[in-house]
Amino acid sequence: MTVGLGLKAPHYAEALACSAAGLWFEIHAENYMTEGGARLAWLEAIRRERPLSIHGVGLSLASETRPDRDHLDRLCDLVDGLEPALVSEHLAWSRHGDVYHPDLLPFPRTRDRLACIADNIDEVQTALGRPILIENPSLYLALRGHEMAETEFLTELVSRAGCGLLLDVNNVHVTTHNLGGDPRAYIDALPAAAVGEIHLAGHAADDRLGEALLIDTHDTPVAEPVWALYGHALSRVGPRPTLIERDGDLPSFDVLMAERDQALVLYDRHNEGHHA
Repeated sequence: MTVGLGLKAPHYAEALACSAAGLWFEIHAENYMTEGGARLAWLEAIRRERPLSIHGVGLSLASETRPDRDHLDRLCDLVDGLEPALVSEHLAWSRHGDVYHPDLLPFPRTRDRLACIADNIDEVQTALGRPILIENPSLYLALRGHEMAETEFLTELVSRAGCGLLLDVNNVHVTTHNLGGDPRAYIDALPAAAVGEIHLAGHAADDRLGEALLIDTHDTPVAEPVWALYGHALSRVGPRPTLIERDGDLPSFDVLMAERDQALVLYDRHNEGHHA
């Protein structure tokens, strides 16, 4: 696995036919938690040819309540059936009790919340029978009540829960731009050995505030500052399976492959240096 693409339904046929070396695909778990159907049949065909990664968006691991058991059971069924190379989720919450929110929401980084999240991850990993990767979030508002820096929180979480990290480079750029901080120092502060996957995506300026607030949109090409930060991440953590995320304003498969090739140049350069 070198550089992969988010798998989207309009690209199923091209994804199946593509012969590019090292290519892999990532799916959002919740789009495939079904019993049969055309979409799952396509996915079964693709996974026989290519490695897959499953990226969840609905476990609400940063909630103060335990993971929804029905959701977790369906995720287990999907993972058991597809046998993906990697499984990941977000450091965020979207559920409180029986109320669900269609977003990935922030939380105060306290030691009590750290313990709760570690327990939630442990429950998920025990059910899946494997470790998962946790993705750093995009943040837009400075919350009150933090007891730890985000990098310290992630480092402690890896130690307590035995999970790995999904380093979203675009999220690092967006968060440090919005709230302040040095994006390279952020990456340097993470435990390099824990990083199991890297995400690259596009962002956009807020409609009202402009460049003062960046939004993690996943509907534009990867920006130049994010490419530069990706190079720094590779030099810091070494070559890791890297994903080009594109969830909105979806271009053609060839356009995504061209962006994938751009990432592959950096990946190969650092891979050669890593093994020199």
